[in-house]
Amino acid sequence: MKRIEIINGPNLNLLGRREPEVYGHRSFEDCLTELRRQCPGVEIGYYQSNHEGDLIDRIHAVGFDVDGIVLNAGAYTHTSIALHDAIKAVPAPVVEVHISNVHQREEFRHHSAISAACRGVICGFGLDSYRLAIEAL
Repeated sequence: MKRIEIINGPNLNLLGRREPEVYGHRSFEDCLTELRRQCPGVEIGYYQSNHEGDLIDRIHAVGFDVDGIVLNAGAYTHTSIALHDAIKAVPAPVVEVHISNVHQREEFRHHSAISAACRGVICGFGLDSYRLAIEAL
């Protein structure tokens, strides 16, 4: 059985309540239940933090043991060289995920500091972006 860790960054704990016109009305807990149902051959772990260092610590903690990481770094995507370096430090492949199409949003969201360290990027397919990332891994 494959082991995939989903790591969500800042403000993603508010999915379903935060800007539903951008992120939808479903909570991530609902999404996670659905992902586990859709991907029965995959053990899906989950972690969320609003703190950059905690996200780095989690990548270090699981990045040597899982078959892949699905990472939605939230706003840290655009600013964190430290997350970029953490991704490069572990052997697990990482897929960068965004719920919205960041290229249709504010200019500052058009650049990712972590994309170059990731296996691939999936954005703009709502919460289904997570399933697509799991399938890619």
